[in-house]
Amino acid sequence: MLVGTLPEPLRTVVNAPWLEYPSLDLVTHREVRAAAIFECCKWDPQVGDTDVLSRTPLVLRMEAWNEISGLAETLYSEALGAERAILEQPRALAHLGLPSALVRTLRRGDLAPAPFRVMRFDFHATTDGWRISEVNSDVPGGFIEAAGFTRLVAGHTPGARPAGDPVTEICNQCRQHLPRSARIGLVHATAYTDDRQVMIYLGRALEKAGFHAPLAGPDAVRWQDGRAQLHDGAAWQTLDALFRFYPAEWLPNLGWLSSWKRFVRRSVTPAINPPTGLVSQSKRFPLACRSLGLSLPAWDALLPETRDPRDINGPSHEWVLKPALGRVGEDVGLEGVTPHSSLARIRRDAKRRPHLWAAQRRFKALAWPAADGPRFPCIGVYVIGGRVAGAYGRVGTRPLIDSQAQDVAVLVAD
Repeated sequence: MLVGTLPEPLRTVVNAPWLEYPSLDLVTHREVRAAAIFECCKWDPQVGDTDVLSRTPLVLRMEAWNEISGLAETLYSEALGAERAILEQPRALAHLGLPSALVRTLRRGDLAPAPFRVMRFDFHATTDGWRISEVNSDVPGGFIEAAGFTRLVAGHTPGARPAGDPVTEICNQCRQHLPRSARIGLVHATAYTDDRQVMIYLGRALEKAGFHAPLAGPDAVRWQDGRAQLHDGAAWQTLDALFRFYPAEWLPNLGWLSSWKRFVRRSVTPAINPPTGLVSQSKRFPLACRSLGLSLPAWDALLPETRDPRDINGPSHEWVLKPALGRVGEDVGLEGVTPHSSLARIRRDAKRRPHLWAAQRRFKALAWPAADGPRFPCIGVYVIGGRVAGAYGRVGTRPLIDSQAQDVAVLVAD
């Protein structure tokens, strides 16, 4: 089965896709940092002794941005088609490494609708051209950095502009698909400050766009006659849509007494994003596609070869081990990068429970010359409702993007 088409030609990155731009001076950087905290809710600008916000903007050549934009939109189209095919053949769900309770619910069908989808494809410039490491199609983040922080940096970077604004595009999509003054419940893990700040930032933008955007944890939502409701302190208020920023694989942890299955099953209240996004977010997504004989030209060209850990051939240093549902670079096993003790534990886990892991063939990332030394960038390209809507950049001192990586403003040269 053919899902989507690949733009021609798929060019190799011969020259670096970015331009060298100077860093912000220290005074300007302090001003930008303060504005990110107080205007954009970026409440975690520091990890230990490390400034999370990079002083140097990552400025892409226009042709490079146009290329990955087109590729991202094709990847989005293919992912949607493959998700539908997998959900229509429930046996393929067994390849994804999802929680069993969630698999059982997905197999029953009659799943939650979505007025539009939000995905983020993580691109890397490599010695063999552009590659992606994953898609964040369940609860993609980075909105504060891709919208607010990037806008602030662009104001001090002549000759370059933001690649887009995902928060503005989410508001635009809500205008197209939802009633005027709709009540959109922003469901998230309320105990996590990094999640809370994202929802407050998005909520302010939605309120400014004319919507109501109450914040709540998933356990605060109830359903009445197929409609989601939240209590505002005085009475239960019906929601017109749900924006979920709570990982779908965590939903079963809410317990059987909760209404977590209603987030998965069809209801009158549409969901942005629906839990079916976890199908393509799983690092074992290519294995499920392969089991059904799906052909995804862009995915096959851009995602490194992916296998079950039991099927690895050749030296182990050629492969990267990833948990099927890993996030923020956690528990990624990369020989020569991951500390030896952690790598040994990851390899043991992958051997004991291979159905919860994936092995990706390793690629060689190009280094970007930042002011404080070479960095390895990851450019997360948002596709919202089928259209590219900005980028979230992160850079690491090593070719692994994890919690120690810095946020970087991704700009496009005029």
